Amino acid sequence: MTTYTSKRDAQAIQNGVHSNPFSVLGLQEWEDQLVVRVFIPGACEVEVIHHETGALIEELERDDVAPDLFAKPIAGKKEWFAYKIRARVGDHVWIQEDPYRFGPVIGELDEYLLGEGTHQSLWKVLGAHVITHDGVEGTHFAVWAPNARRASVVGNWNNWDGRRHAMRPRGVTGVWEIFIPQVGEGQAYKYELLDRQGQLLPLKADPVGFGSEHAPRTASIVRKLDGHDWRDDEWMQGREQTTKIDKPISIYEVHLGSWRRVKDEGNRPLSYSELAEQLVPYVKDMGFTHVEMMPISEYPFDGSWGYQPVGLFAPTIRHGTLEEFRDMVEAFHAAGIGVLIDWVPGHFPEDPHGLARFDGTALYEHEDRREGFHPDWNTLVYNYGRREVSNFLSANALYWFNEHHIDGLRVDAVASMLYRDYSRKDGEWIPNKDGGRENYEAIDFLRNTNITSYREAPGIMTIAEESTAFPGVSAPTNHGGLGFGYKWNMGWMNDTLRYMSHEAVHRKYHHHDMTFGMHYAFSENYILPLSHDEVVHGKGSLLSRMPGYPADQFANLRAYFGFMWGHPGKKLLFMGGEFAQGEEWNHNESLDWHLLQYDFQRGVQSLVRDLNRVYREVPALHRNDSNPKGFEWIECHSAENSVFAWIRYGDEGDAPVLVVCNMTPVERQSYRLGVPKAGRWVEILNTDSSLYAGGGRGNLGAAETENIGSHERDVSLSLTLPPLSTLYFQLEQA
Repeated sequence: MTTYTSKRDAQAIQNGVHSNPFSVLGLQEWEDQLVVRVFIPGACEVEVIHHETGALIEELERDDVAPDLFAKPIAGKKEWFAYKIRARVGDHVWIQEDPYRFGPVIGELDEYLLGEGTHQSLWKVLGAHVITHDGVEGTHFAVWAPNARRASVVGNWNNWDGRRHAMRPRGVTGVWEIFIPQVGEGQAYKYELLDRQGQLLPLKADPVGFGSEHAPRTASIVRKLDGHDWRDDEWMQGREQTTKIDKPISIYEVHLGSWRRVKDEGNRPLSYSELAEQLVPYVKDMGFTHVEMMPISEYPFDGSWGYQPVGLFAPTIRHGTLEEFRDMVEAFHAAGIGVLIDWVPGHFPEDPHGLARFDGTALYEHEDRREGFHPDWNTLVYNYGRREVSNFLSANALYWFNEHHIDGLRVDAVASMLYRDYSRKDGEWIPNKDGGRENYEAIDFLRNTNITSYREAPGIMTIAEESTAFPGVSAPTNHGGLGFGYKWNMGWMNDTLRYMSHEAVHRKYHHHDMTFGMHYAFSENYILPLSHDEVVHGKGSLLSRMPGYPADQFANLRAYFGFMWGHPGKKLLFMGGEFAQGEEWNHNESLDWHLLQYDFQRGVQSLVRDLNRVYREVPALHRNDSNPKGFEWIECHSAENSVFAWIRYGDEGDAPVLVVCNMTPVERQSYRLGVPKAGRWVEILNTDSSLYAGGGRGNLGAAETENIGSHERDVSLSLTLPPLSTLYFQLEQA
């Protein structure tokens, strides 16, 4: 038998170790002839047929040394031509396109940007894309694996045999690609890689895959990105007005898997479609301006709540498909609600199908675990100093903005990114080039991502969960800041929750916990967070952390919410807090919606609804959330009475608001507070109102100033302060 392939190439193809099969398979020049080579394991007969008519062109011959390789020169053919393959195994005959007759898809500009690590639309090149190539429908696959000897796509269509669809290397970029005809949306696939030594690695999910199988299965799924008929133009064009620092921002944080479950169907979580029908109107009714979803990027372990993602480009299949996720986003926009998602560029898990040692080397992570391992979470740290890795992450941010119309990212665990010694002991971390603890590469990555995001996606916001005193987190990058729009105020949260947990009789000794936050309240653009982190790991619910008998606990919580909504800073509340969930949050169970049959829970829910309404409608309560001109203390030293009072100011012409808190179970009558202007101050909110299951005590709707000096002001109000309450008074204007 005559051979039409070198022995070395034939054996490499047969054994699946050839590093560039496109130089051997398909239509190739061979000794001044054109030869077609096809690799089909198990085939008995292989023929080349006319692409259109199906007429026989040539019957291929089996190779001498590679029994699954078939080849033969094509008589009379001197130039490239289109063809198909007809193959037979036993009595089974089928016709297929030959993926090795197709040219590359990735262009020179894409190659250049990939190699440079500056491809802002990375996801449009890498991953799996359903396309028509040279008139044939199929899917183009591309993956970055620069240290692999061979890369293949495997799936049901090739019996998960990595020898059958080995990919084309794209030079110095380290990218591999292949167009596979007749593979379309919904197909499961993975990448099979050989490392530098030719050792087979665990099958890898696609780092830029747009869909995944249901856990515990881990394959990626081909999903189309194009074709969605977006109908939220009005929202997208005007959303910039919803994210400015002088606008009301009140965020409802949600874990989609446990907000509500369907008990009658195995306690399953709601789908994206059901969430669009149920969650959207609820958030709208409660008056929140934004919803923040805990990470929805695909993740393998439910117990991580999404904070250990594997598929950064794939909305989790737990609630439906990519298209259904988009429909839900669109439903929020139609209701006038912005959509934020938690984003996790700080670390990733070591699951074998994920990014860990992706091509047999520390590709996405650091080789030295003193830089590349998080002891807190047993996860790996991205190598931000590698341009391809920082490009992968920053492009992912743009992906969510551009492809899914997400309005903002809350960046998780920023502090762990900023410092090399975060949660590490001496000897467990490597200093930077100057001998310090700051992670220069991560800082540059965050700055560049913020710059790019705000430039390329107008109207979005980025939010840092950052718990240290790192300066300028929300300052512009051209002023030396990190460029975030907002930062979580973790200090405020810790101090005030600690204060509220004390019995009222002891609060006078901790008065500063409630006032200290004003020393730095305007150093950043702050969001006041009562997040999921405060109702897990044995901390109990917000309600359970309030002292006293049940009625006192509810009164404390209502007063605390009043304090929070009246305090400078945007607001964030984790689901369940708005109706005083009694038990600690459990990600495997629904919120305890049945509690709304009780007056106390309904009262808290009504209060949060009204707090959001007043916050939105009264400019003084939001316009200067991040500006010291919007705040003035009236009473901050009354530790013995545990009373706090301040004024909130808006712009010129906006009526000021007096916020008064009484954090003891003692009613204080004729309590005098100086105010900046004479007139009638209308009680616009009272957390002790009977509407909220309170005692119904207050000031009969308003209080008139008297010409009695108090608190260094010429006029004052004589007020009734109900026990454990917060009251808002707005100056009545002519």
